[in-house]
Parts: sequence; C-alpha cells; structure tokens
Amino acid sequence: MEGRRLLAVVSGAHLACGLAGMVIALKRRRPYDLGWIRGRPDDIARDAVFLGTALSPPVSLLVAQAVMTTAVARGQSPRAARGLGVLGATMVVGYLVERHVWLRLTVPGRDAVESPLVVAGIGLAGTMAALGLRGVGDGADGVVG
Repeated sequence: MEGRRLLAVVSGAHLACGLAGMVIALKRRRPYDLGWIRGRPDDIARDAVFLGTALSPPVSLLVAQAVMTTAVARGQSPRAARGLGVLGATMVVGYLVERHVWLRLTVPGRDAVESPLVVAGIGLAGTMAALGLRGVGDGADGVVG
C-alpha cells in the first residue's frame, strides 16, 4: 500500500477508536485522570470537547486529526502527514499518562470492552506517529503524492 494511503488508513482507524472510546467513556462516565489533574464524572460531556476522557482524546483533537487525515488521503498536504505524526506521538503520551489506561492494561483491571480499545488506540497512535514523522507521503520515503 502506498505510504500516504497507509497513514490515512491508520489514522482513520485511530479516529474510529477515539470516537468509540469517547462514546464508551461518556456512557460509563470515565473522566480523564492524569494524576495531577482529574475530571469529574458530572463534567465529562463538557470535558470531552476540550480535555478528553479516560478513553479518548478531546473532540478538538479528533476534528484536527480528521482534517489532516482527509488532506493526506487526497495527497494535498505533506505537512498534514507530519502533523499526523506529531499528533500520534502526542496521543501515545496522552494514553500513557492516563491512570485509567494503566488500569485497563493490568490483569486485575482488564475489561472486555475497554482493554482492547486502549491497546488498539496506543498501537494505532504509535503507528501513526512512526509513519507521519518519517515523512510518509511527502516524498521523503520515496512515495510521492
């Protein structure tokens, strides 16, 4: 598969993961908990827009990701590929500082719905970072357009 298309597919899959995580977090009332700052279950709908949830990035980042993914898929912007790389790396860090994510990665904290979602989110964000930061789609990988 062509480099930029692969990046677009991976990013699209991560977007789906992020949206699913948001729906699950809203339904189960899982606010963000980064240790030094924590959301409250009563504020989760508002926080989902700007701060995210325990299982998803904020809506604002998901929208930015959707715009960049579309640009990469259309071959319109080499900067968008790098942007997805930076966003993917940032999201990996976001997942790894979230306390609820760590809980879902442990055997006693395993959940049939949330644990696979967390693993997929981390893996897809990491792949997005690797592809985007190495320049897939901007000619640096030998793939043009």
